Amino acid sequence: MHESTDIFSAIADPTRRSILEMLADTDSLTATEIYDRYPVSPQAISRHLKILREAKLVMVEKKAQQRIYRINPSAMAELENWSMGLRKRWNRRLDVLEQVLDEEWDKTKGNSESEE
Repeated sequence: MHESTDIFSAIADPTRRSILEMLADTDSLTATEIYDRYPVSPQAISRHLKILREAKLVMVEKKAQQRIYRINPSAMAELENWSMGLRKRWNRRLDVLEQVLDEEWDKTKGNSESEE
C-alpha cells in the first residue's frame, strides 16, 4: 500500500517550497511553465511535483497533453493551522517565562531598595 508523502518532508526541500510560492502567486501553471523556471531537468522538477501531489499540497488537472498545477488551499490551511497552534503554545511558554522574570526582577529590585 502506498502512503502519501508527509507535508513536512515535502516542504523540506527548497525547490519544492519555491514551486509552492510560485503557485501561490498565480492561479495555475502548466508543468512546462514550472519546468522553464528552473535550471534543472524537467524530470527533476517532475519528481518534485510528484512529491507535492503525494503530500496533497498541489492539485493537478489534465487537459489534453498538459498538466495544470494549482496550490491546494485546504492543505495549506491545514499547515497554517498547525503552525498557528504551535505559535500559540510557544507564546504561552514565553508569557510564563516573562511572568517569572518579572517576579524575579521585582524581588531583586525590592531587595536592593531595602538595602539602601
